Amino acid sequence: MSAGPFVVGHDGWVSGARALPSPNFEARPDGSTPSLIVIHNISLPPGEFGGEAIADLFLNRLDCDAHPYYDAHLRGLRVSSHFVIRRDGELEQFVSCDERAWHAGVSDFFGRTRCNDFSIGVELEGADDQPFEAAQYATLAALVAALDARYPLEALAGHSDIAPGRKTDPGPHFDWSRLQRDTALADRYFPYQHA
Repeated sequence: MSAGPFVVGHDGWVSGARALPSPNFEARPDGSTPSLIVIHNISLPPGEFGGEAIADLFLNRLDCDAHPYYDAHLRGLRVSSHFVIRRDGELEQFVSCDERAWHAGVSDFFGRTRCNDFSIGVELEGADDQPFEAAQYATLAALVAALDARYPLEALAGHSDIAPGRKTDPGPHFDWSRLQRDTALADRYFPYQHA
């Protein structure tokens, strides 16, 4: 799969991404523009890769009778992320970057709460206990470059950084040093890694 280059259009949709518009979004608060990228991991069922379950979740069409985990944890849930990066590096987009996706939940970025208001959510298909693929890092770096060219980005953080004790992703196998090297961004973009 291609790792870009990607371009963010005037409507907040990225050329080169597979567009799967989710109904789970809303307008950002007046005057709010994306300044934070939040990195997550997701796999459905947990620890299993491939298939359409992630997309189905974000599109409100997941069959919650298909797996006990879905029934116990996901029934009635309405969530979304701006992007999903599949194991092979394919980029999927569910919400325009200009809109607020529902990915961060209760969150705090150095005293600034409600991170969904000012962040872009990027889900990597993966799990806390497994390394990510080289193709995913390549796509992520290309996506970050495109987002940084379009928005006044200030930082990148993990879900666990902004929701400690509640979330653990992207997990210990996510290589922040590799991401920083691949993006050539300064230390200030990684405040949780260079505290």
